[in-house]
Amino acid sequence: MQTHTIIDELLARGTVVTDGAWGTELQSLGLPAGEIPDLWNLARPELVERVARSYVEAGSDVILTNTFRSNRIALGELAGQVSIEELNRAGVGISRRAARGHARVFATIGPSGKLLITGQVDEPTLSLAFREQVRALTEAGADGLVVETMTDLTEARLAVDAAVATGLPVVACMVFDSGKQRDRTMMGVTVAQAAETLAAAGAHVVGANCGIGVEHALPVCRALRAATTLPIWIKPNAGLPELAGGKTIYRTEAATFAAYVPDLVAAGANFIGACCGSTPAFVAAIRTQLKSS
Repeated sequence: MQTHTIIDELLARGTVVTDGAWGTELQSLGLPAGEIPDLWNLARPELVERVARSYVEAGSDVILTNTFRSNRIALGELAGQVSIEELNRAGVGISRRAARGHARVFATIGPSGKLLITGQVDEPTLSLAFREQVRALTEAGADGLVVETMTDLTEARLAVDAAVATGLPVVACMVFDSGKQRDRTMMGVTVAQAAETLAAAGAHVVGANCGIGVEHALPVCRALRAATTLPIWIKPNAGLPELAGGKTIYRTEAATFAAYVPDLVAAGANFIGACCGSTPAFVAAIRTQLKSS
């Protein structure tokens, strides 16, 4: 079992509360649909900081950064128009200002958006892009790194390889929303396969994020606990998105989401937060539920 001092310090307090959604929160502040949220690190840093600060004030022990797509592959043509280093450094700086020492800042590393299996990208190109991103995130002062929303296990491993080399604590998360039991990635990878591979790559924490809702995170969490002794990170969506009146909405409410927290803890979750469609109210509800459990 890999350990890291920062992870040990967080877990010594009990179940760790992470944060909620960033993209949907920024959209509520005016981010146009289809625009990459990360660009606001440079264009509207005060609004990004408002989101980060709202999670700290709601009770997050760990907040992420607005850097989910801040690698040159995910940015596509925009990579030639903005500095990758500046974008990532700004993302960490914003979250650090918002945290003010009250929360740890774990920087987000998302997928490239390209498929290895179809030849849209190759492993050396992915590795180079992830190394470039993690170097900037580390130099900017991130406390940890979170590889998240991964569907391709090889891509996840490449990102973890790059992250582990920094010496920071590394969280590695996949999306399990496919198969008859909704317990496989889009590529057919099982929970056990993912946990084994990510642990072997050196991740200090493994988990699942995004997906199709908190109720479906329970069996995934149990499967993770059965597959590994590493700490487990769970961050489900607030249900599935729906279109209503031309807007994307998520119907799961904070109280409904938080009602699953005791079961997630019993299933082995060590870090609990929420993903797409959630708000600071979800974090506050998770915190309240943990206090009353």
